[in-house]
Amino acid sequence: MDTLRTGLEAIRTHRLRSGLTMLGILIGIAAVILTVGLGIGAQRQVTAQVQALGTNLLIVSPGSTTTGGVRGGFGSASTLTSADAAALGNRTAAPDVEAVAATTSASETLQNGSANWTTSVVGTSPSWMPVRARKLQSGRFLSTVDETSIAAVTVLGSSTATELFGPLNPVGQSVTIDGKPFEVIGVLASTGSTGSTNDDDQAIVPMSTAQQRVIGGTTRTSVQTIYVQAASSTVMSAAYQETQSLLLALHGIENTASADFTVTSQSSLVSAASSVDKTLTILLGGIAAISLLVGGIGVMNIMLVSVTERIREIGLRKALGARPRLIRRQFLVEASVLGLAGGLIGAIVGIVGAHVLPPLISNPIAVSVPAVVGSIVVALAIGLGFGVYPAGRAARLAPIDALRSE
Repeated sequence: MDTLRTGLEAIRTHRLRSGLTMLGILIGIAAVILTVGLGIGAQRQVTAQVQALGTNLLIVSPGSTTTGGVRGGFGSASTLTSADAAALGNRTAAPDVEAVAATTSASETLQNGSANWTTSVVGTSPSWMPVRARKLQSGRFLSTVDETSIAAVTVLGSSTATELFGPLNPVGQSVTIDGKPFEVIGVLASTGSTGSTNDDDQAIVPMSTAQQRVIGGTTRTSVQTIYVQAASSTVMSAAYQETQSLLLALHGIENTASADFTVTSQSSLVSAASSVDKTLTILLGGIAAISLLVGGIGVMNIMLVSVTERIREIGLRKALGARPRLIRRQFLVEASVLGLAGGLIGAIVGIVGAHVLPPLISNPIAVSVPAVVGSIVVALAIGLGFGVYPAGRAARLAPIDALRSE
């Protein structure tokens, strides 16, 4: 306790110098906590977004990614058609596929009186809602009759409904899509999505209506995405194989390496996103580690200055019988206290930053208890490790030489 008390007194005597010494460790620890929290928060956000797509879901996209780029269809940007989706929905051909929903979309302007809003108009089938695990806020969803009659009806996302109708219920009202009148038959419940993949900001119309009245042109039979729902989580692999084999047969392709489509599972989406997050976390963690290294060097530098300033005190204590290990312990305690104090303050700054920064950077930051505890332990170890050399130098001083020094 006497050694600890002496160390604290030495640090208190040089408050400014001690504070500046701790600054490097403080910044490094705060950066580590924020970096780890940012990585965990991003991973949780991606997982939630992927899970919000639906359950037991396979996503079929046109084109296949290769080393040199993306393989598309022959003479067409899209290789998937409504016929592909219909074939995948055949339980005889694909017994492990529970449901299928194809989508096509285009950016269009919706108008209600003087209010107008440009959003994604998605053409799909009635099976879209259960496949995507979406719920209704009011009204109804698309029906088979809407699909077969090419009805001019739409179901609005909650954000789109608010932009066009404010707090009023739009069900039964009319909007125009690209100048054509559509009846609003329902509003989707909010998913809480934000950003570029906001699932609350869209307008759903029947696939036949989208192809005939909204999109038209040469892409009337093309679809942009086919959502395939497996019968259960245990048959995901079988549903994947059935989807791939059936599409290869329909497209007349023998080799999977030449496929002009890509089948992606939810787990692979999470894995890909996690890989990117992990790379960024390692990169930012490396920067934080450099800051910690600089902080450790600062501790060693200041401790060497302290040894030089107190060389006569060291000589006097040794002349009075103090053993080298006691001198060494005193300086190690001072260095450890500097590291621990920097770590504790850095942890507080990191935790406060994790609560303050998310609204400013539009990204969640999760406070990881193991990261906080680990960072404080690392700070203590840095202070101890970089204090070994100055403490050893003080312990090796000869009493007579120390007392003679100016």
